[in-house]
Parts: sequence; structure tokens; C-alpha cells
Amino acid sequence: MNITVNPWLSVGAISGFVSVATGAFGAHALKQRLAPDLQAIFEVGVRYQMYHALLLCVIGLLPLSSPVRWAALLCVAGTVLFSGSLYVLALSGVRWLGAITPFGGLCFLGAWVAIAVAGYRLAYPQ
Repeated sequence: MNITVNPWLSVGAISGFVSVATGAFGAHALKQRLAPDLQAIFEVGVRYQMYHALLLCVIGLLPLSSPVRWAALLCVAGTVLFSGSLYVLALSGVRWLGAITPFGGLCFLGAWVAIAVAGYRLAYPQ
């Protein structure tokens, strides 16, 4: 099996690193400082960042194509919008930031659809 590695593997690994570091920060430094509901919000941001960091690592092993590039870009945008808004919301308590979160979720959904298209095209080349 010939595995092609593209730059998205590194982006995924960096995002995974940031997710672990952020999770540790939340679990230790913020445990006594955040209300339980804000702690839970922070943890959701960490969890979804890690899921999509792993997806970016998988993307890094796929041959680059238009759907693969879209999936990668949507993962990054989703991480910034979804996880980023949850981090800022939890740290600041500014609730209106929650209005940004669904846009990140839509980016994540789009990334998974793009991966499905890429997988289909790899399985059934034209």
C-alpha cells in the first residue's frame, strides 16, 4: 500500500497537541476558577477539537484532491469557530459567543461530508 502524506498531517498533529494542552489547562488551572457549567462548555470545545485533530491526521494520509482540501479547511474553520468560541465563552462568560458555535458545527459537518465524497471517489474512480 502506497501512503501519501500531505501537510494536513502536521496541522492535525499540532491541533491535537493544542487540544491536549488546552484540556490539561482546563482540568488543572481552571478547575477551581470556572463554574461547573462553564467547565463543561470548555470540555466540549476540547473534545471536539481532538476529534477533528484526529480527522486532520487521517486527511494527511489521503491523496490531495478537492474534497480532501475542503475537508481540511472546514476542519480548521470548525475548530476555530466551534472550539474557539466555546473556549472564549467559558473563560469570559460572554454568552452571546454561543451564537458563533453552530457555524463551527456546520463546518465540522461539511468536513465529514467532504471526506465521504473523497472516500467514494477513491473507492469508485471515474
